[in-house]
Amino acid sequence: MQMGFYFDQSRCTGCYTCCVACKDWNDIVAGPAHWRKVTSREWGTYPEVYLAYLSLSCSHCEKPACAAACPASAITKRREDGIVLVDREVCLGAEVCGMPCKQACPYDVPQFGSGENPRMQMCHFCLDRLNEHKKPACVDSCPVRALDAGPWDELKEKYGDGKEAEGFGYSEETKPSIIVKPRYKRP
Repeated sequence: MQMGFYFDQSRCTGCYTCCVACKDWNDIVAGPAHWRKVTSREWGTYPEVYLAYLSLSCSHCEKPACAAACPASAITKRREDGIVLVDREVCLGAEVCGMPCKQACPYDVPQFGSGENPRMQMCHFCLDRLNEHKKPACVDSCPVRALDAGPWDELKEKYGDGKEAEGFGYSEETKPSIIVKPRYKRP
């Protein structure tokens, strides 16, 4: 079984509640590390202007480039559910290894906090919540229900297999476990 995310760009209002819930639930200290990020894209010219948000965390890829690039084998993919995890005790740290995991990820997901030789960190699908049969904090906090998470096959059956949205491009190399619904269809 593979766990994954669904993101509905047509519903997202860019409120950042998912980001705040993630930082709060996982006790991520204030600073540069964000396990879930919301970005915005604007385009067009008046009177036809467009705005779309993208909420993204680790997509727990089928073939995680970050794991392949890690010189210490600190990043692994769980067999039972496909969740990609980092062992921060094994990670060599940003200053020692030069962050090849961050450079390899097409979605800029691996994060490093502040301080001396910070260790890599990223979304772990709220494993503590998953063990209690709950959804990740980002999903449960979304006020407009733009996020969902669960077993990959169930998500595909419910939402289809959308792979393109403004600001997001599906990587055939890594095969991210995320289904996206775009806000706009570009001409």
